[in-house]
Amino acid sequence: MLSRLLPRRRPQPIQAQLPLGRRIYAIGDIHGRLDLLDQLLDQIAADDAARGAAQTGFIFLGDLVDRGPDSAGVVDRVRDLCKNRPDVRCLCGNHEEIFLGSYDGDTDLLRLLLRAGGHETLLSYGMDADEIERATIGELAEMMVRDIPEQPITFLRSLQDYIVEGDYLFVHAGIRPGLPLEQQKSRDLRWIRDPFLDHTANHGKFVVHGHTISERVDERVNRIGIDTGAYRTGRLTALGMEGGERWIIDTVDDNRSLPAS
Repeated sequence: MLSRLLPRRRPQPIQAQLPLGRRIYAIGDIHGRLDLLDQLLDQIAADDAARGAAQTGFIFLGDLVDRGPDSAGVVDRVRDLCKNRPDVRCLCGNHEEIFLGSYDGDTDLLRLLLRAGGHETLLSYGMDADEIERATIGELAEMMVRDIPEQPITFLRSLQDYIVEGDYLFVHAGIRPGLPLEQQKSRDLRWIRDPFLDHTANHGKFVVHGHTISERVDERVNRIGIDTGAYRTGRLTALGMEGGERWIIDTVDDNRSLPAS
C-alpha cells in the first residue's frame, strides 16, 4: 500500500571520476569512415593541447570495419596508433567478430558479413567486385585469406573486450546487468542491447559504450552511448573525460567541443 502512496525515487546519476592527471578520449563506432576519423583525431589533438598537460589516453570502442568505404584504412590507422603510442587501445566490436570469423572460414558468419556491410570491407582490401559477385561462399572465404594481409588480422585478434579506467568501464556494446565483470561473456560485451540499455541501476562502474546508434549522444544515469551512426550520418563522436568532467567532440557542429548532456 505504501508503494502506491510514495513517489518512486529516480535513480541518481553516477559521479564517475578518473584518477588525478588522467585524461581519456573514447571514440565511437567508425565503420570504415577514415575521412571522419582523421578529422576527429585532429579535433581531439587540438582539444588535448588546449586543456594543458595530462596523461592522455585513447580508447576506440570497436566496429572499425564494415558499411563505410575504407575499413582497411581505418584498421591500419588505428593499428599504427596502437603500435606507436602505448596509451592507445582498441576494443573488439561485433563487426570485428564477424569479420574474423569469416576470415577463419565460418560461412554462416560470412553470409552475415555480407548482409552487415562487409562487401564494402572486402572492396577496401582490393578484392574485385565482379569476382566477389561470382564467387560461391566457400570461394569467397578463400579469397579473403588470399587478399587480406596478415597484419590487420593479427591486430584485430589482439583487441580487448573491456577496459577499466577509474570509475569508468569501456565496452563495445554493454554488459549483462547483475553479473560481475569477470563473469561477463564476450557475446554480451560485443552484442548486447536489452536488457542493458533499459537498466537504470548502478553497474558498479559508469559504462561508456557504442554499438547502438542514437541521433545524439545517449547519456543516462549509469551509462553513455556514443555511436552516432558515422557511416550514415557523417557524425563520428568522441567522449573526453578528465577528473569528474565529460565533454563531447564530434565531426559535426562546426568542429566545436560540446558539453555532454
